[in-house]
Amino acid sequence: MIRALVTRPLPDAGRTADALAARGVTALVEPMLRIEFLPPPALDLGDVQALLFTSANGVRAFAAASPERGLPAFAAGDATAREARAAGFLRIESAAGGARELAGLVAARCAPPARPLLHASGEAVAGNLAGSLAEAGFVVRREVLYRALAVEAFSPALVRELAAARLPLALFFSPRTAAVFAKLARRSGVEESCCSVHACVLSEAVGRALEGVAWREVRVAGRPDHEAMMAEVDRILETPGVAGEGRQ
Repeated sequence: MIRALVTRPLPDAGRTADALAARGVTALVEPMLRIEFLPPPALDLGDVQALLFTSANGVRAFAAASPERGLPAFAAGDATAREARAAGFLRIESAAGGARELAGLVAARCAPPARPLLHASGEAVAGNLAGSLAEAGFVVRREVLYRALAVEAFSPALVRELAAARLPLALFFSPRTAAVFAKLARRSGVEESCCSVHACVLSEAVGRALEGVAWREVRVAGRPDHEAMMAEVDRILETPGVAGEGRQ
């Protein structure tokens, strides 16, 4: 059976592993980041007109910090919106994209500058959501509720699998996970071993973070979402010869 490396943090890696299993692909789950919720602050939501979520982890961290579920909530992507619905948020709308699309959706649905927007985020954020909304007259209050800690080394199992060319496919969902992988591949001395690996990435930015590692190819999903990533995986699996690579 063909094997694939899944580098995204838990618990999201589980969803990807399940989607791969449905395609007859065995996942080697090796998160490049570990999510840690920060001690929850006393959130003052009295003047907030809406909540902004740019990641599923932002939803999880906010849900752990506050019982509030009735405020309008806007999610950057569909997966984040699904997580919000699962957490019990009553009014959630997806921008089906990234920070830029989220800023556009919020600008169309909310009224500046009467009350602030609250962005539940991690320590590191991608894009310039607050800046884009500030240009439209909004005030964004960012609450840092979690952090993503980079792993320090590959597991011995991952080093062995890469060195033996038994992982023909690897999936990368964020620039940071990709950058951590590239750094550790060089540190472990297996960057050249990746020449047999088809890398599937969520966006061009994720692909750029993998530079410096020798890949067989880097394939970019048509849209920055899980469904598009799986569609790209399907296309890779249809490439002549791939189905026979990396078999145990």
